[in-house]
Amino acid sequence: MTALLETRNLNVRFGGVHATRDINFSLAEGELRCVIGPNGAGKSTFFKLLTGQVKPTSGQILFRGKDISRMQPHEPGRLGIGIKTQVPSLFNGLSVWENVWLSARRVNRKQKAEQVTHETLERVGMLSYRDALAGLLSHGLRQWAEIGVVIAADPLLILLDEPAAGMSDGEVARTAELILEINRQHALVVVEHDMNFIRMIAKTVTVLHQGAVIKEDTPDRIMRDPLVQQIYLGKKPH
Repeated sequence: MTALLETRNLNVRFGGVHATRDINFSLAEGELRCVIGPNGAGKSTFFKLLTGQVKPTSGQILFRGKDISRMQPHEPGRLGIGIKTQVPSLFNGLSVWENVWLSARRVNRKQKAEQVTHETLERVGMLSYRDALAGLLSHGLRQWAEIGVVIAADPLLILLDEPAAGMSDGEVARTAELILEINRQHALVVVEHDMNFIRMIAKTVTVLHQGAVIKEDTPDRIMRDPLVQQIYLGKKPH
């Protein structure tokens, strides 16, 4: 069976810096995968490769078997890849409804876009904030609105970059519930630092270190792994 997303020996060099090293990564249709690693591990570069912002020095990226290694940054959305980055992507001067509607309208007729917008805001728990200006939202609400913008376009794959960063414990729990609900209809790759959050959502975790995949396993096994503890938590192996 063809993987939804696959990378083969993916390398990127920036001058003398080897940012990713022979990354082989495979995501099944409908899977939810978390990617972790210390700062400088290559997580951001990996996401930029998947969205066409960075081109690989060597290797391939396949999306449903199609080579997308050389695509331009505007193309992933058309193929069915949605991304929520750490950089805010909402129009601050528009309402929550208008932001989500613009995303829904890209792939739907006008009447259908209205319906999709309503359903999306319901899914992300933002219907009561439909008329609020995006620029006035709290951090947590803004994150959920941005997730709403991504899912309104109904992508096959959603990439989320640290969706729980800066949230309260209650907001983190709510975000975990939301991601698990989204995963019923969409595959996801989630880059995250918060291991408690990862435990809430992940069946499989991929660990990056110095640009390479060093481990893939369940969250509990990952957290017990001596090498992961050493590089990620700074613990010395006994």
